[in-house]
Parts: sequence; C-alpha cells; structure tokens
Amino acid sequence: MNATLTGAAIGAVLAFAALIFGFWGFLLVALLMLIGALIGRVMSGQLDLRALAGAFSGRRTSS
Repeated sequence: MNATLTGAAIGAVLAFAALIFGFWGFLLVALLMLIGALIGRVMSGQLDLRALAGAFSGRRTSS
C-alpha cells in the first residue's frame, strides 16, 4: 500500500468518525489511531522508546 492510498484510507476513517460520532468522537478515533501506529512501530522495531524518552528528557546518545 503506497502513501497516497494510506492517507486516503486514514482520511476516510476520520471523516466517517466525524460524521457518526461528532467532534469528540473524531478526536478519540484520531488519538487511538495514533496510539495504534506508535505501537505498530515499536513492535516492528522501527521506533526505539528508550531513544525517544532520552530525546524528550534532554539526554543525548551516541547512536
């Protein structure tokens, strides 16, 4: 699935959520999609939580 198709699918899901559930439902669906994407990246090894936590706390790493 390419980036254009993925973006269109995400937009369709969010538009559907906004129509059905209203503004707060839209925000909840968007937040849960973000959390799901982050969990997916962690599980696939594309996101290192220790490096991310170090970046937010101001620590620098050599890698």
